[in-house]
Amino acid sequence: MPAGFESNRSSLMTTRKVLDALQKYESRNITFMEPDGSWPIIWARAEGNHVWDPEGRRYLDLTAAFGVAAAGHANPRVVLAGQRQMERLLHAMGDVHPHELKARLARELSRLTFERWGSNAVPRVNPGEIGKTIFCNSGFEAVEAALKTAFLATGKPGVIAFEGAYHGVGYGALNTTHRMHFRGPFKKQLKQFAQFVAFPELDGHATLLECQQAITSILKSSPIGAILLEPVQARGGIRVMPPGFLPWLRSVTKAHGVLLVLDEIYTGLGRTGAWFACEHSGVVPDLICLGKALTGGFPLSACVGSGTTMDAAWPPATGEAIHTSTFLGHPVGCAMALAQLQEIRRKKLIDRSAAMGRWLLPQLDNLLPAGSGLTIRGRGLGLMVGVELRYRNGAPATEVCLSILKSMLKDGFIVLPEGEHANILSLTPPLTIQRRELTQTLNCLKKHLNAQAQR
Repeated sequence: MPAGFESNRSSLMTTRKVLDALQKYESRNITFMEPDGSWPIIWARAEGNHVWDPEGRRYLDLTAAFGVAAAGHANPRVVLAGQRQMERLLHAMGDVHPHELKARLARELSRLTFERWGSNAVPRVNPGEIGKTIFCNSGFEAVEAALKTAFLATGKPGVIAFEGAYHGVGYGALNTTHRMHFRGPFKKQLKQFAQFVAFPELDGHATLLECQQAITSILKSSPIGAILLEPVQARGGIRVMPPGFLPWLRSVTKAHGVLLVLDEIYTGLGRTGAWFACEHSGVVPDLICLGKALTGGFPLSACVGSGTTMDAAWPPATGEAIHTSTFLGHPVGCAMALAQLQEIRRKKLIDRSAAMGRWLLPQLDNLLPAGSGLTIRGRGLGLMVGVELRYRNGAPATEVCLSILKSMLKDGFIVLPEGEHANILSLTPPLTIQRRELTQTLNCLKKHLNAQAQR
């Protein structure tokens, strides 16, 4: 073994050694580390609903690794599909010499979206419409493919996005990500083609009418080619819009010749108790962006548009694609995606997500002790649930939220904060999670809320 060479097997490194190496060799803006070593933990392996660190401690994952592990961590059938594909064809040539699985997955995504939406059950789409896909590697790339599609299809550069939106941090997508924490440091280099309006959250500060008026005003005064929306804002704090908003948005975009682009990278593929969150409103978009749960753990995303929209935007290939990448439609990712979609069906995870969410949300009302100086509000759809903590005066209880999630981590529960003020505990576990595991989570959360109330 060459001098200075270390095995990359994480099992040979303790948590402390891993953190020390990252602190020395990784850009310091990436991994936050508490001085006392309480955050973060190191993931050594994961299976089902659980994660283990190098010292063998087990944790219940209430994040599904940012929503990726919808069918459980290291789902055996998904892993096997990836392993078999790696033995047969590890890499292909993106937009030049394709492979079979890219065609199969594009066909499957068409069937799952526009073909299914065009059935008799959903009469809002022309019968016979198909979906056409641009494969990408990460979520923000799918958003950028959608933004390019909208510009080419309409000739109008403007985009309406929403306050609280998170669409990724690539330079194109960053124009539509609202939080200045991400956008601010690079503002001078951005085109800034997006205009932001308030997200009409249920019980939020902006009314549905105010949002509608703001959108209507922008559409009358600016060359808008797309309205980009997360049906449920994830990083924004698990914010759910009023039921009538998406149908209204669909009608106004059609009236103005604007494309409706839905970012379902987090909400798609069963997370909210439906294949796609837009189905709760019976709305069909022009373009839908998918990622995270698509493969269960391999970098692959997709922008899927109606065939009519995609053909209006993109010219036929002439030997040099104008939007591509080296790893476009990677064969291992495609194999895992096909297996992941089958597992979601086989395990009936969409119905399970809906049922678990209906049970979970009411439980949140009973977590705070009487006389607490805090308020708690649960919201979400399916297994995409947020627990908002505020002080009685309405101020975000950021310190309390962060203290609780760190205490829960010590107790073996992985939870993340969301929202601009990090005062929302998000619960987005694998869709395979058991009710007893959610009950254990609630009991742990209640214990630490009680401890906070006694301070």
